[in-house]
Amino acid sequence: MNFDLTDDQQRVSDLVREFADRVVAPVAAKHDAEHSFPYEVVSQMADLGLFGLPFPTELGGQGKDYFTLCLAVEQLGRVDQSVGVTLEAGVGLGAMPVFRRGTDAQREEWMPQLASGRALAGFGLTEADAGSDAAGTKTTAELIDGEWVINGTKQFITNSGTDITRLVTITAVTGESTRADGSIKKELSAILVPTPIAGFTVEPSYDKVGWHASDTHPLTLRDVRVPEANLLGERGRGFANFVQTLDEGRIAVAALATGAAQGCLDESVRYAKSRNVFGRSIGSNQFISFKIARMQARVHTARLAYYDAARRMHAGVPFKAQASIAKMVAGEAAMDNARDATQIFGGYGFLNENPVARQYRDSKILEIGEGTTEVQLMVIARDLGFA
Repeated sequence: MNFDLTDDQQRVSDLVREFADRVVAPVAAKHDAEHSFPYEVVSQMADLGLFGLPFPTELGGQGKDYFTLCLAVEQLGRVDQSVGVTLEAGVGLGAMPVFRRGTDAQREEWMPQLASGRALAGFGLTEADAGSDAAGTKTTAELIDGEWVINGTKQFITNSGTDITRLVTITAVTGESTRADGSIKKELSAILVPTPIAGFTVEPSYDKVGWHASDTHPLTLRDVRVPEANLLGERGRGFANFVQTLDEGRIAVAALATGAAQGCLDESVRYAKSRNVFGRSIGSNQFISFKIARMQARVHTARLAYYDAARRMHAGVPFKAQASIAKMVAGEAAMDNARDATQIFGGYGFLNENPVARQYRDSKILEIGEGTTEVQLMVIARDLGFA
C-alpha cells in the first residue's frame, strides 16, 4: 500500500503546519490557562476552509477527502490538542452525520453553514448510563402532532455551548418493542436539534484535566420540540449510524494523537540538543537519546496506522478494526511520549506554561474519548472471531 501523500495533500498539510506554528501555538498557553474557547483561531481556520475540507464544493466544502482532514488535524494537534479536537469534532462528529445521512433539504440547510466554519455542530450520544452501551439511553423523543418532543440529558458533548454552535444531533429512544424472550428492545433514532431552542439548556462547562480550550458541556433537554422532518436518517437506525460515524472519527482522533506525539517528540529533540549539563548536551547521554528514539518509533507507528485505516476507508473496504487499532496505538503513543517528554524536561516539564506539560494533561483523554482503549480492544478481538 502506498502511503505517499499527493501533491495536494502535502500542500494542505504544509499549509496547516505553518498556520499552527504561526497562529495557534503563540496563543495556546493563554487559552489553556484561561479555559477560553479560541474564537479568533477558529475564525481563521474557517477562513482557510478547514471545516469544509472533506465536503463537496456544491455544499460549501473544499472538495478534498477525509484523509486530508486527518492531515490537518494532525498538524493542529502537534501544537494544541484543544484546537485540533475542535476541528475533528466539528467536522467528523458534527457535520459528517448530516452529510452522510441527511435529506437533500437537511444538507442544503446545514452543510453550507457547517462547512464554512461559521457554525459548529455537536454530537449528542453519551449519557450517564449510555455511550458504548446503547441500551442505556434514557433520552426520549415522542412524536406528537408532527413534532418530536425530546426529554433527557447528554454528557461530554464537544462544541455544544459556543457562541457559534447552531446544531446538536442527538440520539433518543423513539419507541420500544418486545423481543421473543420478553426483553425490551429500544428503538434509537437520531434527531437534529437546532440551537438555541426552547427547553435546550447548555449546562456549565466541565472542569477538565486537559483540553481546557475545547468547549465541552452536559446538556439538558426538557420538552424540546422540533419538526418531524428533523429525523436524521432512518428511524430506528440512529445508534447504528452513529457507530459508523465513530468508526470514521477514530481515524481522525488517531491523527490528533499522532500530532500530539509528534509535538512531544519535536520539543524533546530541541531541548535535548540545547540543554547543557556538565559541559555537554543532555542528548549526548544515551539514556536520553534512546528515550527520544523510542518516541520517534511510536510516532512513526501511529502515523502508519491511521494512514492505513484512512486508505482503507477511502477504498471502500472494511476498516473498523484498523480504525480501532489506529486509535489505540496513537492514543497510547501520545500518552507515552508526553510522559517521556515531561521526564526529559525535568522540573521545567512540570510547569503548565511548558507545551509538554499541556500535552501531558491533554493526552490522557485520547485513551478515553470516542471509545476507551478497552472498547478498541473489544472491537479488535471481535474482528479476530472472539465473542
